[in-house]
Amino acid sequence: MKPTTLLASCAAAATTALGASVPQSAAAGHRIPTSYESAIMGRRILAKTPLAVVSTIFPADSDSDSEASPDENRPAGMGGQPHGLMEYIADCDPSSATEGGNPTILAISIETSFKNVAAGSNVSLAVQWTPPHPPAKRIASVSSFLSRFLGGEKQVADPSTYSAANLPRFSLHGHIERIDGGDRDKNLAACFVKTHPDARYWLPGNRIHESHFVRLVVEQVYWVGGFGDRAYIGWIPVGEWRGVTREEWEAVRLPGEEKGWKEWSLLGDDL
Repeated sequence: MKPTTLLASCAAAATTALGASVPQSAAAGHRIPTSYESAIMGRRILAKTPLAVVSTIFPADSDSDSEASPDENRPAGMGGQPHGLMEYIADCDPSSATEGGNPTILAISIETSFKNVAAGSNVSLAVQWTPPHPPAKRIASVSSFLSRFLGGEKQVADPSTYSAANLPRFSLHGHIERIDGGDRDKNLAACFVKTHPDARYWLPGNRIHESHFVRLVVEQVYWVGGFGDRAYIGWIPVGEWRGVTREEWEAVRLPGEEKGWKEWSLLGDDL
């Protein structure tokens, strides 16, 4: 399938497959993407984004000396508190052919996040899309609207930045499980190192830290596609998330993947 702009590709596939009604945004002429179209975008973001924030919960203070984390010298009162840190992720799960969308993580046993997991914590993983290229045309400011209305010259915003609030991001909720045979899977290691070359130094079996390949088994997906008058915001059914095919997410393009993009143009606006 030839790569196309985001909504043109998603709309036909999703509305045909799901028979979904087409919601209209508050802005005339704009169609808010369906949850399935948003799932397609999210699966491409997962494949293209190497970093995420992994959040876990500290075990109860009474369990601070538990076998799961005997050397975790936490301050008093941290039991039950959330803990979030950046982690390397990759879309390398060997089971992705039958159940896609579960991020792969190289878990370091000594890390606090994975001590919390060992103590029974569930996990959320937050991912945001970061365009590799700055926009050629920015969202117009209020002052530029007034200038145009009054007949003045349009103000040009700094092209080196973009509106992060107008870009998609999502949170995956679930639990961590080890990938069977993953620590000896050379293809899995090669896939992860392709995304994170420096990770070769702490692959399973290294002499510094105990590590294991794990997957986040996705149980719930919360999506914010951008501004709510033109983007879907809400929960994506996990069946839709898992059901997206590689062909579908490879056929779309996210804002800023290619040079010369306009902040609104992908959604049909041109402010």
